[in-house]
Amino acid sequence: MRRAALLALSLLITTLTTLTTVTPAFAADPQWTLAPRGEGRPYFYLEGSPGTVLQDTLSLTNPGAKPVTVRLRGAQGYNTAEGSFAVRPTADNWITPLVTSAKVPAHTRADIPFSITVPPGAQPGDHPAAVVATAAGREVGVRIQLRLSGPTLSALTVEDVSVDKGAGLIRYTLVNRGNTTLTPRLAVRADGILGRVLNRPARTLPLELLPSQRVKRTEKWPGTPLLDSVDVILTATADDATPAQGTASATFVPWGLLAGAGLLVAGAAGGATWYVRRRRRTPDQPQAPERELAETGAAT
Repeated sequence: MRRAALLALSLLITTLTTLTTVTPAFAADPQWTLAPRGEGRPYFYLEGSPGTVLQDTLSLTNPGAKPVTVRLRGAQGYNTAEGSFAVRPTADNWITPLVTSAKVPAHTRADIPFSITVPPGAQPGDHPAAVVATAAGREVGVRIQLRLSGPTLSALTVEDVSVDKGAGLIRYTLVNRGNTTLTPRLAVRADGILGRVLNRPARTLPLELLPSQRVKRTEKWPGTPLLDSVDVILTATADDATPAQGTASATFVPWGLLAGAGLLVAGAAGGATWYVRRRRRTPDQPQAPERELAETGAAT
């Protein structure tokens, strides 16, 4: 009977555990999304000329169980100081959604057209922007890559190069001097008195440098020279752009070791001076015992 009771208790515990495990929890409603209408388009790409009106459509999808009210606006794009893509907080007057506020019912997708009115005097080249949707403190944007016809210029410069010896970093600034979006590549080298101490071939940076934007970046430099004078050369390239260089000089001196060596030298010099001075102050020992011995021998 005891075994039967234990077996029954074991089965009851197993059943309760199974029920607890398989009982589903209430999942939160999935969040609404914003995307270009159509399959496989991660962003909008539009081409035109100054003075024209361009159109496209975005899709606002609400898969949740409650309706959502979303506000829409266009915004200009720019690079943050570190190089990320961001949008201005104010509306871009080029971009006009068909509605600025849309209430999307639950489990519904709303297709909302928008237009881009290009002023007649707009400059040719790339004009990065985005369509931004905001609801309940959440903001989602879809990028617009807008290119206006006309002469284009791809130009890149490397500025403000410096060596941060304490942090083991090379600091520099990339500047897009043209009117096209650039994907820079960077090569790094440093030449010392006895030869090259750093040599990194060109590699593509994880960065889209927008027109007229500047971005501050760093290159790690572990294992810097202990004692050397070096010239650092950064070479930046991009498609259709002339290679650009920025340089800086740095002198590496192990001041800690030199200070320790100086203390040792000073200590040794001080000890030698003390020894010489003491020798000078100590009188010569008298030779009396030898004279006495000589006189004794003579008397004998």
